[in-house]
Amino acid sequence: MNAENGSGKESASPLVIRDLTVAYHRKPVIWDIDYEAPAGRLIAIVGPNGAGKSTLLAACLDLVPRVSGEILVFGQPFRRQRGRVGYVPQRESVDWDFPVSALDVVAMGLYRRIGWCRPVTARYRKLALEALDRVGMAHLAHRQIRQLSGGQQQRVFLARALVQEADLYLMDEPFAGVDAATERAIVELLRNMRAAGKTVLAVHHDLQTVAEYFDDVVLLNMRLIAAGPVEQVFTIDNLRRTYGGKLALLDRVGHRMSMDVQLER
Repeated sequence: MNAENGSGKESASPLVIRDLTVAYHRKPVIWDIDYEAPAGRLIAIVGPNGAGKSTLLAACLDLVPRVSGEILVFGQPFRRQRGRVGYVPQRESVDWDFPVSALDVVAMGLYRRIGWCRPVTARYRKLALEALDRVGMAHLAHRQIRQLSGGQQQRVFLARALVQEADLYLMDEPFAGVDAATERAIVELLRNMRAAGKTVLAVHHDLQTVAEYFDDVVLLNMRLIAAGPVEQVFTIDNLRRTYGGKLALLDRVGHRMSMDVQLER
């Protein structure tokens, strides 16, 4: 690993996790996690409910206390690299009744540049509007966020992350509850981000689209089961180790993977 224990030296890896354990009320949620994210890749974090996927992202963002471990973002603690990280939370964790427009939400991603308690000037509103345009939402810029559909709300939060111009993006189930058009738009957006050299780690629940949407996969079930390129790590054996006895789900994924191999031939 290139990162050197918080020494301040720049790491080639956007994210390094060492010996990470997180517990709630003394009950471990994730433990002994060691992982180094490759730069410029789309990375899925996959595992069953309760596996600690969202907790892993929260720990990377210093949102939950750690029992042990170290997390480095481009070779430094998150607090020093906060401006280089964009975050898209789960839709269920957001108060959608808060009276703000889509444009207001996206402008929130610019507050580190604007300064807290300072007005959003025309220059920054223009940047926010351009980000909304990238996700196909410019025409709804002034719509109250609570009046948008689930897919539209998700696009707004993606625009907020985009306007930050981060280098590392952490996304908690960006495809959850969205329609097919929004899912295609998100996939295209992620690929454009990768082409621009960005790194994305996304919690993902649909095993049948992992190989289509992502370059790498992290298989997690409280512990790190396996991690690496999809074609090497996303195997039925590793999925069985991750999901245990949920065989019906794995049989469907196995069938999909077999069909993909036949098509490639």
